[in-house]
Amino acid sequence: MNEQDFAYKVRHALNERLEDLPENISARLADARSMAVKRKKKSRPLYVSLFQQMFAGASAGTSGHVSWTGRLGLSLPILVLVVGMAGIFHHEQQRQIREIADIDIAVLSDELPPSAYADNGFRAYIVDRTGV
Repeated sequence: MNEQDFAYKVRHALNERLEDLPENISARLADARSMAVKRKKKSRPLYVSLFQQMFAGASAGTSGHVSWTGRLGLSLPILVLVVGMAGIFHHEQQRQIREIADIDIAVLSDELPPSAYADNGFRAYIVDRTGV
């Protein structure tokens, strides 16, 4: 049972029998309550970091104004993602171009003419000879 539930149950039980309590106990309870209120910690605003605010959907300022750090906090990861994806795309394009160029170099530097590779009979001859 957590503290709030316990406090609620005690308060409810005391309120039920409030009229039946002797006056000296009511006075002691009033004194205890006033002491508890004095000891209560003052509520302080919690520190919330910029990233927590941005990911929670809150604005950076209290007036709804988003500061430049808030905009940077949102736009920088998006910019890094776009640049990274563009780099990956460019790298994959260059890899495909190199693979095609290697095949072209192998075909053109071979002793056989390129038309031999298109001939079905030659393809059958190569398969029979190599066993592949």
